[in-house]
Amino acid sequence: MELRNIYTCFPGGKHKVLTLSYDDGKIADRRLVALFNEYGLKGTFNVNSGLVDRPFTNAYDERIPVSEYKELYKGHEVACHTVLHPTIARSPKEQMVLQVIEDRRKLEEALGYTVRGLAYPNGSFDDNVVDALKACGIRHARTVHSTLGFAMPSDYLRWNPTCSHKNEALERLSEEFINLHKTQYLYMMYVWGHSYEFEIDNNWHVIENFAKKVGNKDDIWYATNIEIVDYMEAASRVQVSVNGDFAYNPSAASVWLEVDKKHIELKPGVTTTL
Repeated sequence: MELRNIYTCFPGGKHKVLTLSYDDGKIADRRLVALFNEYGLKGTFNVNSGLVDRPFTNAYDERIPVSEYKELYKGHEVACHTVLHPTIARSPKEQMVLQVIEDRRKLEEALGYTVRGLAYPNGSFDDNVVDALKACGIRHARTVHSTLGFAMPSDYLRWNPTCSHKNEALERLSEEFINLHKTQYLYMMYVWGHSYEFEIDNNWHVIENFAKKVGNKDDIWYATNIEIVDYMEAASRVQVSVNGDFAYNPSAASVWLEVDKKHIELKPGVTTTL
């Protein structure tokens, strides 16, 4: 038997993925979403369903109406950020569950699809919060701890991003990410922040320059958080023969493999010759 190098790839045989995550659902998301759409970027937008109608003191604090979510964030992901944005690790367990499940329920009513992601409000979480998320059907949750690297996460409920857009390393990291070429690895760049920060800091050029630099690249998969989670789960279910000559994909979506530097699509529900 001749051994072969068989690797999991991202869709289309790609080995790099870029994802973004923005919190609070403030009015500046309108401009940010338009920018993402222009350059083919995908974002996960974490919103608080219970704060939309609260009074605001300045234009930066105005929030997107829930009625606008479905159209504005079309093609992106809307995820939970809890109902009222508490420092949730300090909350009783019952409140942890209520803050998440009620946010999820209200968002699903508005969006018409299941909401399975979250960003920790104030970056607050512990093992009890993670357990509560599991009980609420949440599949991924973002922290505020920067890795300054491109590794895939080992735990999607403790998902550390590469960096915030406010990090001074953003430009250097984006250049490094673009130039990554070793296809035996899977790379992920994950940028997060708040859209209103561009208004407060008067620096929309930061995200505009970033989008121009990393957007519309043929070798990058642009995905929301949940798209990454779902794809990697499907990839983990692929059944490859011992000889490496065929593979069965039991999932409902295609998965891609690299076999001796050749990219092969495993279509859903069929056995594919490698």
